[in-house]
Amino acid sequence: MAGDVIVKVVSLIVVGVVSSIAALTAGFANSNVAGKAVESIARQPEAKQSIFSTLLIGCGLVEATPIIALVVALLLLFANPFLQ
Repeated sequence: MAGDVIVKVVSLIVVGVVSSIAALTAGFANSNVAGKAVESIARQPEAKQSIFSTLLIGCGLVEATPIIALVVALLLLFANPFLQ
């Protein structure tokens, strides 16, 4: 009984840590992608459309990572194999 409580508390802490790290990393990556895109547009304004579409694809791919991390963390929280 007490072991189940400890596993639940540790699972909650791990979900918070994983979600926070994934969100923080995605934030840094998005800012890097946006910064490089602005720099590229400043160098070649005629390629603005191409750079902008690549920026949107890049940001979408970066945002997929924390969403997947959150889903995996929630699966481990609610379908924890150690509580069976």
